[in-house]
Amino acid sequence: MRLTLLRHAKSSWSNPGLSDHDRPLSKRGKRDAPAMGAWLAARGARPSAILSSTARRALTTARRVAEALDYPIDEIRSSRRLYFAGTGQILRFIMEQPAEWREIIVVGHNPGFTDLANRLLPQLRLDNLVTAGYVAMDFPADDWSEIAQVQATLLHWDYPKSLQRTSQKQ
Repeated sequence: MRLTLLRHAKSSWSNPGLSDHDRPLSKRGKRDAPAMGAWLAARGARPSAILSSTARRALTTARRVAEALDYPIDEIRSSRRLYFAGTGQILRFIMEQPAEWREIIVVGHNPGFTDLANRLLPQLRLDNLVTAGYVAMDFPADDWSEIAQVQATLLHWDYPKSLQRTSQKQ
């Protein structure tokens, strides 16, 4: 089973009258989300499902990543359960997914995503999963319900500024 935790891209704070749930992506977020999607595609991501928080910034990130992965946008599944969920809530949500989905990308929020990445990959010791950052991992399991009982293997993790430095060096 392959899991990618992807934090939503940078959101805009330009309209203080909007609720947190309704904040859109910033200009930087609109640039970073498809770039991370392209990077995931280059790293071999082929998700069976993309699951997202219902927050506008998370859903927009999921859509832009889906486009880069040639994943059907209308098949993105959103859940309010992922909106600012804690580690246990996110893990339970993932563990409820169908076993036939061998690879999933989950788009959501901190601090839950950083905490969950550290719980599933204690060797990672991630301080902060930055906006549009992701962590991809594999589990030696046949069902999502088993992932809390097995040791995940880190495949790769990255974030937009890291990609920018890499492309500037080339």
